[in-house]
Amino acid sequence: MTARFSKIVGTGSCLPGAPVSNDELARRLAERGIETSDSWIVERTGIRQRHLAETGVTSSQLGAEAAREALKAAGLEATDIDLIVVATSTPDWVFPSTACLVQKALGAPGGAAFDVQAVCTGFAYAMSVADSMIRTGAAHRALVIGAEVFSRILDWNDRGTCVLFGDGAGAVVLAASDEPGVLATRLHADGRYENILRTAGHVSGGSITGYPFLTMDGQAVFKLAVSVLDSVARETVEAAGLQLADVDWLIPHQANVRILQATARKLGMEQDKVVVTVDRHANTSAASVPLALDVAVRDGRIRPGHNVLMEGVGGGFTWGAVLARM
Repeated sequence: MTARFSKIVGTGSCLPGAPVSNDELARRLAERGIETSDSWIVERTGIRQRHLAETGVTSSQLGAEAAREALKAAGLEATDIDLIVVATSTPDWVFPSTACLVQKALGAPGGAAFDVQAVCTGFAYAMSVADSMIRTGAAHRALVIGAEVFSRILDWNDRGTCVLFGDGAGAVVLAASDEPGVLATRLHADGRYENILRTAGHVSGGSITGYPFLTMDGQAVFKLAVSVLDSVARETVEAAGLQLADVDWLIPHQANVRILQATARKLGMEQDKVVVTVDRHANTSAASVPLALDVAVRDGRIRPGHNVLMEGVGGGFTWGAVLARM
């Protein structure tokens, strides 16, 4: 019996509107009486700009456009897809799922469509689920999408968090293949750390209950993120029967350039092998890894045959990694 694998055959992305520079964001915050500056943001995060969705622009709209770009790159039509998995923490509605709304926008009814919620690790979780379904024959071609409008859950009076995030979507097409593509995935969570990064609000009885904005213990997140990104990278590479030296590119979750640099150092990887887009996208949660992947594929850095290690870490606390041969 021939082994069955899943392989990335197309990537795409969507960023809403024009980029908002740190200087522009600082002007907007100054109108609220909040002081910040380009130098303050860059020094602490490496972020220089981000994209912020206009009112009415939703995660499903961004995800559908990223999906169209990925389908175009793969040379496929939406009707060729029989599975859509969307990773998002900012769905359009309580239900139906953002994935069902993407499916409607693409005009590709019939296949399975659902969301996964693992915050910034969402894309790794979604990739692992889609890979498993393709390997077992439950699906043949999948759209895996990370889509977020995180600007909707930010407290714009909290300088420590509102400067960190942006909106956007990234997508890949996974297709069944007799050649290895996704080599290994590993997923983890530890709910004991739910308090260090969360949006602890909900809609109940027609009102918001809890606190509807993102809160974060930055120091705790940084310390835990570097530790688990190191451990899950090693675990995933070992599961694939490879060495860290066999990894051509590392794409960590794009949260903070310091986390990216520290992770690469712990893994003994050269900084020029780390794909960095946090400077232009900021932290787009589940969209950050597929956005960075699409950038590096389209600018020619990532080429067929390259081994790409993609990692996520986020609220939950969740973390995970995917090692894929392009």
